Amino acid sequence: MSQIKLKVTDIEELTPNIKKFEFSALDGAPLPTWEAGAHVDFQINDQMRRSYSLANKPGDTGQYTTAILREENGGGGSKYMHDEIKVGDNMEIVGPPSNLFPINEEANKHLLLGGGIGITPLLAMGHRLREINADFYLHYCTKTKEETAFYDEVVDIFGKDRITFHHDGGEPSKGINLSQVLSNQEDGQHLYICGPAGLITAARDASSHWTEKSVHFELFASLSSEDTGSGKENVVNDDGSFEVELKQSEITFTVPSDKSIMEMMWEHNVDVMYACEDGWCGNCKVGLISGKVDHRDEFLDDNDREEFLQVCVSRAMPGEKLILDI
Repeated sequence: MSQIKLKVTDIEELTPNIKKFEFSALDGAPLPTWEAGAHVDFQINDQMRRSYSLANKPGDTGQYTTAILREENGGGGSKYMHDEIKVGDNMEIVGPPSNLFPINEEANKHLLLGGGIGITPLLAMGHRLREINADFYLHYCTKTKEETAFYDEVVDIFGKDRITFHHDGGEPSKGINLSQVLSNQEDGQHLYICGPAGLITAARDASSHWTEKSVHFELFASLSSEDTGSGKENVVNDDGSFEVELKQSEITFTVPSDKSIMEMMWEHNVDVMYACEDGWCGNCKVGLISGKVDHRDEFLDDNDREEFLQVCVSRAMPGEKLILDI
C-alpha cells in the first residue's frame, strides 16, 4: 500500500493533555477524500502504526485534522505525537483514510455519545449530519468544561439545542445517566458511541435492547485494557502453538505460544494492515477459509466471525489448523 506524505501545518493545545494536529499534503496536491467516521493510520516508526480519527468537515481534501490524547501508560504513539512532532515536520500515513465507523444516513434520527477524546470522529459526523439536514443530538461527557476539547467548535457545529454536556468531576456516578438517556429508542434511531472503554461498555449495556445493527461504536482503547493494563496481555496467556496456512501467499508456518499470527506474518514478509494490535480497530481483519478460531477481538460480530478473524489477537482452537485467505 502506497504511503502518503504529509506536512504538519498547525498544532494547538486544546486541554492540558489533548492536542489538535492539522496536516496538508507535502506536495501541495489534494488529499484523498473521506467520509464522516474515517481515520488515518500514521506510520510512527518501523514498528509502530497508530490510527487517529479525522475531525474536520468530511470530504475536505485540503487538510486532515485530528486530536490526540497524551496517554502516559499507552503504547507510545500519543507521547511521540505530543512530545516530538512540531509544526513543519513531515509524517506519513499508510494509504488513504479508511472508515470503520460510518454514519447510516438512511436512519431517521441520530444520537451521538462521546467521552473525552472520543469527540473527534463525532465532530466530523456533526458536520455531515448538519449538511444533510438530519435529526441528530449529541451527549458529550468530560470531567470539567476546562477539560472539554473542541468546546466552542462543538457548540458551533451542533448548536446549543442539540447538545448536552455532562461534567462529572472525575466521578462517573455524577455524570451522564445512561439508563435514562438510552432507555427508549425512537423509531429508526441509530446510536454512535466513541470514547473510553468504560463508557463504551456501559453505553452498550444500556442500549442492549436497541434494534440489531442500530448501535455503532469506536474504541480508543481495548475494552480489556482497563482491567489488565494492556489488551496485549490476552495474546500470550499460556496458549499452545498451532499451524497457519496462507492460501494466496502459499506459506505455512507454526505460531508459537508467545507470538501472534500477525507477528509470524511479519516474519514471513507478508504485509497486513494493523493499528491497535489489541483486537478492537478491525484493521487486521483477514478472510478465514477453514479452521475453528478462538476469537479474542472486540470488533467482529457473530456473522463476521464465520468468515474473518483478526490476526493480531485471535488464535486457533486446540488441535485446529487455520487456512487464511491472504
